[in-house]
Amino acid sequence: MTANTMATQRYRRACDYLAASMIYLRDNVLLREPLKPEHIKPRLLGHWGTCPGITYVYAGLNGMITRTSQRTLLVTGPGHGAPAVHANLWMEGTHALHDPSLSLDEAGMTELVKRFSWPGGFPSHLSPHVPGVIHEGGELGYALPTAVGAALDDPDLLVACVIGDGEAETGATAAAWHANKFLNPRTDGRVLPILHLNGYKISSPTIYGSMSDEELISYFLGAGWSPTIVDVRRDADPDLELAEAFDLALATPRPMLVVRSPKGWGLPSQDAHGTPLAGTFHAHQVPLEDVADDPEQLAVLERWLRSYRPQELFDDNGRPRDDLLGVLPPEKLRMGRVPQANGGAVRRDLPLPPLTGHRVEVREPGGDDASANAVLAGWLAELFGTTEDRRDFRIVCPDELESNKLGAVLDVTDRQFTWPVNGYAEHVSPGGRVIEVLSEHLCQGFLQGYLLTGRHGLFPCYEAFASIVDSMVNQYAKFLKMSAEVPWRAPVASLNYLLTSEGWRQEHNGYSHQGPGFINNILTRKASVARVYLPPDANTLLHTMRHCLAGTDRINLVVAGKQEYPQWLDFDAAGAHCRAGTGVWEWAADDDQPEVVLASAGTVPTVEALAAVSLLRQHAPDLRIRMVNIVDLLSLAPPDRHPHGLGSDAFTRCFGTDIPVVVAFHGYPSAVHETLHGRRTPQRFHVHGYHEEGTTTTPFDLLVANGMSRYDLAADALRRAWHSSGEPLATKLIGQRDTLLRAARRDSVDPPEITEWRWTP
Repeated sequence: MTANTMATQRYRRACDYLAASMIYLRDNVLLREPLKPEHIKPRLLGHWGTCPGITYVYAGLNGMITRTSQRTLLVTGPGHGAPAVHANLWMEGTHALHDPSLSLDEAGMTELVKRFSWPGGFPSHLSPHVPGVIHEGGELGYALPTAVGAALDDPDLLVACVIGDGEAETGATAAAWHANKFLNPRTDGRVLPILHLNGYKISSPTIYGSMSDEELISYFLGAGWSPTIVDVRRDADPDLELAEAFDLALATPRPMLVVRSPKGWGLPSQDAHGTPLAGTFHAHQVPLEDVADDPEQLAVLERWLRSYRPQELFDDNGRPRDDLLGVLPPEKLRMGRVPQANGGAVRRDLPLPPLTGHRVEVREPGGDDASANAVLAGWLAELFGTTEDRRDFRIVCPDELESNKLGAVLDVTDRQFTWPVNGYAEHVSPGGRVIEVLSEHLCQGFLQGYLLTGRHGLFPCYEAFASIVDSMVNQYAKFLKMSAEVPWRAPVASLNYLLTSEGWRQEHNGYSHQGPGFINNILTRKASVARVYLPPDANTLLHTMRHCLAGTDRINLVVAGKQEYPQWLDFDAAGAHCRAGTGVWEWAADDDQPEVVLASAGTVPTVEALAAVSLLRQHAPDLRIRMVNIVDLLSLAPPDRHPHGLGSDAFTRCFGTDIPVVVAFHGYPSAVHETLHGRRTPQRFHVHGYHEEGTTTTPFDLLVANGMSRYDLAADALRRAWHSSGEPLATKLIGQRDTLLRAARRDSVDPPEITEWRWTP
């Protein structure tokens, strides 16, 4: 063992001691007196099993950084190994940099140890409160795609990614092994996956931990990596072996490490009652339980903690010994301080081009058709041009740009792909700034890593399949919410979804492709984070997307249609409407004393609502109607529940106080009812939307099946406004609907009354 590796081994002992102390102790952190029950935390939380392996990797990376001055970001998949990360951050002085009470002495050590998993302190897993962190690891599987996203467009950055062998069993990680095929060595940083094999999950063996070295090497070679096995169980200096592996990795294309270490490395072989601990799944979480109530277990814990010999590692004041601090990299290169881990601090505002060159001229409402997505694509293409030198804007998409009418961006940039392409391909090159991969999980992970390291992006997706990343966006929303509560965290660019191929025009793909539930998921996020926009035409989509791309610390969900639809608002009117969030369309119907309000939210619902107004004008000219359009769904919320909520006067101007409101809504009706909660008399809102009815059929049939056709809306408005006196006419309209429906089912196309309908002033 060399002097340097001896110091590294002592450094690891100190970190492991601190990590174990965080799980158990509230006081007596240097064991200056015999361990007593009152020194034990009342709740024992944490995951010891992975901690020694994380510290082993962290210490090895410190050595590599010291030797090479390589700027390195660490992404830790096993986020519940947080005690190990905290211990390293305390040792390197990063914790004290942000919070002087975590100083490098006994008082700071005591505060760190007690604060872990303590009310008001650090949670039991990684979180935005922890310096150097861009990935919590609370839900396993997303570390590697996040690391790849962080490396994009940062050629001087190395992203080391620790992946637990339990995490490696997830589908997201399985897909991410092929993410190396998107990294361009000229323009992107490097990703170094470190698969940590300790053999067990919570209570059973892991797949990867059960594979032989030969099987692992073959597997990862086939995925395009150059794996190196590091096994601490060998009769060798483990720190020297790891140092050599890191040096080899830096000299190898697409390197990865497979690190084998015992589960809970350093634990006693068994507890006081004979349960095996070291190297078993019993080491996974809190390996010694009931230590405050069981003197025999307490004695085992004390022997274990004293086995690290803390008096040799810390001086009388509790400061780490000089040789331990001597193995740390220079302060500016310490992993807790890499600027990209606080990406908002390095984020630059996007140079958003003017919208005016892309606006749609609207001579009169409904007079011309256009594809909102195709119009937006022209503006996005210009944005790619303005950011060419900066390379801080990307689109990630599951192979859907062309089908979603966003292909114009490929006129100015390519799809990035670095693996050899055997056959014909268009717009594919190593230097592209669009990534298309048929994995929503990878798209989400790539974009999260990209945004959290200071860049900007857009995630277009088929509406029905955005829900694949429901749990990922839940985790990310929590990260943003907590980040806003950390004083030193700077705002990052917003996460922007563009959901298209919407359910109302998925009649050709059928029931499986009809699913607007991602809206409902976003509505459950904190009001400080969540936004939902339903622009009804191209000009409103332009204004909405510019607003979203200029914002920070938000999750913006934008739903837009790709087909050609009537255009309603000119450019200036669209801007005013988007700023208001919800507004009366006086050109359509605006009675000062309406008997009923017809409201719409979404592209197809707006067409149907305006067609319903036309029907009512024709069949019930005496009915007093107001037409309202909702572009910002959360403007319906009371202002004390959401910052975008309309004030009471503006809300009344749109919806009155006691008149019925018939709403044509893009998604599930429950989303509108949830948003309206807290408004006065919300029961007067009657929402038509998607009711889980659909098949491969015509667009009109799909609308009728869900009670969302113009005839359903008009009939409901009559019944709500005129009650029983409106029933005969409502019945007549439903009869007309059914006649048209029979024709659609007979001919397999919608009749001209539907397809050729135009708005007339």
